[in-house]
Amino acid sequence: MTPEVFDFLRELRANNNREWFQDNKKRYDALRADFISDVGQLINRIATFDPEIAGLDARSCVYRIYRDLRFSPDKTPYKTYFSAYMTGFGGRSSAYGGYYIHLEPDAPQLAGGVWCPTSPMLKQLRRDICDNMDELTAIIDAPAFRHTFGTFTGEQLTRMPQGFPADTPRGELLRFKSYVVMSVKPESYFTAPDWLDRTTEDFRLLQPLNRFLNYTIGEFFGKEP
Repeated sequence: MTPEVFDFLRELRANNNREWFQDNKKRYDALRADFISDVGQLINRIATFDPEIAGLDARSCVYRIYRDLRFSPDKTPYKTYFSAYMTGFGGRSSAYGGYYIHLEPDAPQLAGGVWCPTSPMLKQLRRDICDNMDELTAIIDAPAFRHTFGTFTGEQLTRMPQGFPADTPRGELLRFKSYVVMSVKPESYFTAPDWLDRTTEDFRLLQPLNRFLNYTIGEFFGKEP
């Protein structure tokens, strides 16, 4: 990946207005096309260990750079990052667990899992996690996984959710409102010649977690596991 993507986004962050963006639209279009191509390559690579993702259209996975300003006090018009979400059950708008790439100056990252499930879906996820805690912890406590992604991150309840005993083993995992893990990388990770290989191997670590979570989500939507 060319370092130009981070240069462009850093400049955009300092000049987040329509006039600057229009003056640099050709740069943006070229970088976006390259990013879509990269996402397509990632999809093909992920499909070697997660066949559900085969045939996914890269364009359906890449997020728009234009911000939704309707309910935001921040009226800057553009996001200052490129991002894409890949899952075998749809593109960027899917509720299923998948693979996320986020290119932002100073804080690019890879992530995976399920982000902000609906309240009924979250309730079912917590129940299935409680019933299959050993299976989940075997995934997230594996040394390679923990070294790369740590553990779940994001907003948590201050106490156990209703219906779960306070002494539930590993009960802290039931307090999360999302089941997402992430790995913040240096920019050099993505500009190195082997970044696609390294990203593929990091995403490979996420496949068991996504499979575990998507079993529940499939049942939630009434699909055969």
